[in-house]
Amino acid sequence: MATHFHLLGAAHFLILGTVVLLAVVLAVVERRLVRGGKWLRIALGAVMLADAGLWYGYLAWRGQRIFPSQLPLELCDVTFYLVAFALLTFSPAVFDLAYYFALAGTSMALLTPDLWEQFPSIATVQFFVEHGLAVAATLYLVWSGRMRPRPGSVWRAMLALNCIAALDGTFDAIFKTNYMYLRAKPLELSLLNVLGPWPWYIVSTEVVALGLFALLYLPFGRGGGVRAADARGRG
Repeated sequence: MATHFHLLGAAHFLILGTVVLLAVVLAVVERRLVRGGKWLRIALGAVMLADAGLWYGYLAWRGQRIFPSQLPLELCDVTFYLVAFALLTFSPAVFDLAYYFALAGTSMALLTPDLWEQFPSIATVQFFVEHGLAVAATLYLVWSGRMRPRPGSVWRAMLALNCIAALDGTFDAIFKTNYMYLRAKPLELSLLNVLGPWPWYIVSTEVVALGLFALLYLPFGRGGGVRAADARGRG
């Protein structure tokens, strides 16, 4: 449907720029002002969880059915909670997944948003807030030196990705939903449009995901992936 949102238009560039700017500001505050405190990342994680709670509260207030099509089963939803959990717990194992999912997956959703309502609306604004926070928070953790993916994280992320896809695919088959676009491509322009017809684009996505994950690990490969505990001993 027409959503009045122009891909790579002025509003889109403003949103993308805001995401990067937020990550930069958070990283600068972390490096120059906070200097070892926990409050910034914990506050950001709490904001993310509050945003999720407000969204589901809004759906309930509107009387919209959450089951089966509004559950947080999309990869971007899973990523959102993984990033929030990494912020709150400082868990390297969680960040190993959140890093790749956010920068290879959620960022793609920001670049080619699959909107289902007129823009702007509460639903479309929530889409950009959720996806933008996940990407900005991930970049903040990396750029501030707080967390980095560890050796072997590419393969752990690929395993987790396939496990999530298997669960979503089973759910899709039973309830006729389309989580992770496993049953059909999105209506809007996306990378999936050039990866072949169903079901071959699913196989192609595996190759693309592995390539993107490997590229995302390149900046950390030589150093062996600095652990969260090595980030200046901060908690």
